[in-house]
Amino acid sequence: MFDIQQALIQDITTSFEAVFGQAPGALTLQPTRKDFAGHYTLVMFPFLKITRQSPEDSGRQLGEHLQQHSKLVAAYNVVKGFLNIEVADNAWLRLANDLNQTPGFGFTPPTGEEMMVEFSSPNTNKPLHLGHLRNNFLGYSVALILEAGGTKVHKVQIINDRGIHICKSMLAWQKFGRGETPATTGIKGDKLVGNYYVRFEQEYKKQVADLVAQGMPEETAKKEAPLMQEAQEMLRKWEQRDPEVYALWQQMNSWVYEGFAETYRTMGVSFDKLYYESDTYLLGKEEVLKGLQEGIFYQKEDGSVWVDLTDEGLDHKLLLRADGTSVYMTQDIGTAIQRFKDFPNIKGQIYTVGNEQDYHFKVLFLILKKLGYAWADHCYHLSYGMVDLPSGKMKSREGTVVDADDLMADMFATAERHTRELGKIEGFSEEEAQKLYRILGLGALKFFLLKVDPRKRILFNPEESIQFQGNTGPFIQYTHARIMSILKRAAQEKIDGGAALSEDVALSEVEREGIKLVSEFGLRVQEAAEEYSPAVIAQYVYELAKEYNRFYAECPIFAEEDSSKKHFRVVYSRLVADVIRRAMGLLGIEVPEQM
Repeated sequence: MFDIQQALIQDITTSFEAVFGQAPGALTLQPTRKDFAGHYTLVMFPFLKITRQSPEDSGRQLGEHLQQHSKLVAAYNVVKGFLNIEVADNAWLRLANDLNQTPGFGFTPPTGEEMMVEFSSPNTNKPLHLGHLRNNFLGYSVALILEAGGTKVHKVQIINDRGIHICKSMLAWQKFGRGETPATTGIKGDKLVGNYYVRFEQEYKKQVADLVAQGMPEETAKKEAPLMQEAQEMLRKWEQRDPEVYALWQQMNSWVYEGFAETYRTMGVSFDKLYYESDTYLLGKEEVLKGLQEGIFYQKEDGSVWVDLTDEGLDHKLLLRADGTSVYMTQDIGTAIQRFKDFPNIKGQIYTVGNEQDYHFKVLFLILKKLGYAWADHCYHLSYGMVDLPSGKMKSREGTVVDADDLMADMFATAERHTRELGKIEGFSEEEAQKLYRILGLGALKFFLLKVDPRKRILFNPEESIQFQGNTGPFIQYTHARIMSILKRAAQEKIDGGAALSEDVALSEVEREGIKLVSEFGLRVQEAAEEYSPAVIAQYVYELAKEYNRFYAECPIFAEEDSSKKHFRVVYSRLVADVIRRAMGLLGIEVPEQM
């Protein structure tokens, strides 16, 4: 495909040698600053030893030669040693032609490289919440972006289906559930189990308060409270495969998995393989015991196993409790090893987990390296900031978490209200309208959570996210629908958006900038893949939609009398619609055909 920058660099090299009698060596162009005329800028200062003139004079001589001898250069200007070059219209038209004739431009064919991306990874003692939404949208989008960059991606999650928190829900159901099920209550399985996790905490706090009132120190009371003692005993029984405890665990987890599956369908995310902590923690225990034998880890008098990371600037980390039960780190060790056994060709793993676990992953990767796994250097923690609401921080055990299902339903309702108020559903059937509300509501939510750099904390504002103006998903979705309406009319008027363009058309500056921006799609995909940041794509597609709306306001399409210009504007519209659809697709967002 025609590359304006590379073609321009070749012409600059030829002109430089012609003017100054010597080749310049490697050249780099940068985009011209918006407050100056031009599209690309060459900084002249590195070449003054060759030109033996001032940077201004060097730039003027080189610019003059380019304007006379290069078909790519329409004009130039020099500002304090910066040579700003305006690219000729025929070059932009040639580029537009190439883009139009290259389906899927910007995406890279398979390179043979494989990666694994972990995301979601919920606990089976509660439903998914607002924080899980950012996690899922982020991990799923990173996987799609890596695939667009040519990498084969395996999307996985580790389901935290065992441990003391699971036993808390199980124990509370045993004591207070009276045999109720999702079927008998009409409550979604993950929510029903989550209710009992909250109930455990409520009853546990009462017991702790009673013990403290009797004179027991609070820390001791937290350990000695009967409910906590029973939950720990249940965990020990689970690890010993007690038939009754194990059957209850299987039953309650099955309720949760059905609930999770429904939520994932609404979110629009999927996985290639599921891992379960209950399967991988034993492998982790084996590795820890092997490390103990080899002197990598050490054992305390109470029988607990630890690793000393003080030489790495960290501290001592527990790997096995005194009673032999495992901790999160144990199962994460086992899970990482199992994944490289299952997928031996993967280059590395990306863990999409909130930044409160930064320390955990530093420790995990160091332990894996100490165990002799060289691939530990290719494990990456995609750390992201928490999501807050105006009402404050969420707490699972207190039942103040914003439920993912409820929030998505609220977004669909908000999208319906805004869309009806703006009158954007004329001619829609009720079924079509409901589908549009879901596309807009989910798009607004995803875009709001993905447009921010993953490392930053987010204050989520549902009303702001759903607006049809500004840096929002609905604004971009509406732009796509507008373009599709234009293309539909163009087809009715027999204007072929797929036909080759005449390269003898006078373009406006907004049209040149538009083609330049469209052509940068592949670079932005590459940048997003390298940084594991969907925010790069979100910012790009917003810029593109904004630029198209400027074009739409300044350049009439069907009122244009010049047929070549009209044809170009239809082709440009087609290119923008295609990039918007594919860019939003990388964010996991659908775009409507009409609104």
